[in-house]
Amino acid sequence: MSSPNGATATVEFEPVTRETLSAQIRDRLLERITSGELEPGARVPSERVLSEQFQVARTSVREAMQGLLSLGVIERRGNRSFVAERLPDVSVDQVDERREFIRQLFETRRALELPIIELAAERATEADRAEIAAMASQFRSGMPVAEFRELDRSFHAAIARACGNPLLFELYGKVLARLFRSNDIEELLTGPGSPAEVSKLVDESIRHHKAIAGAIAVGDADRAVAAGNRHLASVEKGLIDRVG
Repeated sequence: MSSPNGATATVEFEPVTRETLSAQIRDRLLERITSGELEPGARVPSERVLSEQFQVARTSVREAMQGLLSLGVIERRGNRSFVAERLPDVSVDQVDERREFIRQLFETRRALELPIIELAAERATEADRAEIAAMASQFRSGMPVAEFRELDRSFHAAIARACGNPLLFELYGKVLARLFRSNDIEELLTGPGSPAEVSKLVDESIRHHKAIAGAIAVGDADRAVAAGNRHLASVEKGLIDRVG
């Protein structure tokens, strides 16, 4: 066991089975950190060492480490990882709860958003289509997360208005409010972790938004729904990967 002076911790881990992958690696590391076996300030074993001990690919270890970064329990110093000096109040159960919230949120979005996209492609007026296309053109690669989220909400609200069903629009507004007022989602996008991963997620969303808008512009409902489905799947996976 190392002291918090930066020395590498001499903690051993048992191999994990293939089906557990990054989530169980993250949970096992988190258990060692919250128990104090990996002390605040201790250097976390390298990806190479962890992949050998867990007997998994380094990509699985990297995803697990990303989850711990997003929770704030480890931090990067140069190209090395250390247990945070001040640990946040977090547990494996809390991680599972965050992951389940994301799944429930996107299950709800699929149930409402995909039919809304289909109806918008079929029913939108020319003015609606022009508004949606104009919003899509405002997205740009590398835009700040806060600016993206504001435009993202307006974009999805415009599609919902264009579906021609005020009740659906009202109901979907509650889902948008839950999404954009969620502290969990906000922390995953702006909290500790890799800015490059968030930028990648934003850029993928921008491509999907433009595809959705393009399909709605020409009234192609099937293509619009397919693009919407790809968008939701991509964002859900990106957020769950951020949790770990």
